[in-house]
Amino acid sequence: MRYRFSEHLHKLGKPIWDAQFSHPFIQGIGSGDLDVDRFKHWVRQDYLFLIDYTRLFAIAVARCPDLEGMTRYANLAQTTITHEMQLHLSYAKEFGISPSELEQETKSPTCQGYTDFLLRTASLGSYAEFIGALLPCMWGFHELATRLLTNGLPHDTRYAKWIEMYSDPEFGELAEWCKGLTDTSTEGLPKRELELVEKAFLTSSRYEYLFWDMAWKQETWPLLPN
Repeated sequence: MRYRFSEHLHKLGKPIWDAQFSHPFIQGIGSGDLDVDRFKHWVRQDYLFLIDYTRLFAIAVARCPDLEGMTRYANLAQTTITHEMQLHLSYAKEFGISPSELEQETKSPTCQGYTDFLLRTASLGSYAEFIGALLPCMWGFHELATRLLTNGLPHDTRYAKWIEMYSDPEFGELAEWCKGLTDTSTEGLPKRELELVEKAFLTSSRYEYLFWDMAWKQETWPLLPN
């Protein structure tokens, strides 16, 4: 069987990913009993995250070494804006949150730290590091939603929509593509560079956990001006 560096990364990050699945925010989505104010906080923060996530794909277009990958990244940027962000906008509309309110929202410390890390890695790290940092979000969401789906959809349609979107086979295909990119971009790299990819992957995995925890605690900046 061909060695896959992406599977090696998954094994390294498994304790973090299992902690994500066990987090009360994720379990609350699965059961349909998550407190709606916590979910509103996640919607606001993840909307801001997705804006910078789209910028990551734009950077990837510039850094990708082949035309096929450039095309895929460009399509991902478009899909994130027109599809994934639309789910957030539909949630916001249901909660009485206007698009302008979403865009004027302040990033929480965790959201700010995560997006800053991703954008810095995309701009200053190697291409392989960048892919390693990008992988946990795309792959992790699909894995979490797929695991939740094994217990059936929750009674709350808002949380059912969340599970349906991220467990969708099309989203899973994107995760597989990103895993393949990880494998090809790390092939033949020296040990030191592979360690940097591992570090980027684990840092993003930890931020993914912290993002759920941020939403659960409804984290805000201390000492914000009035």
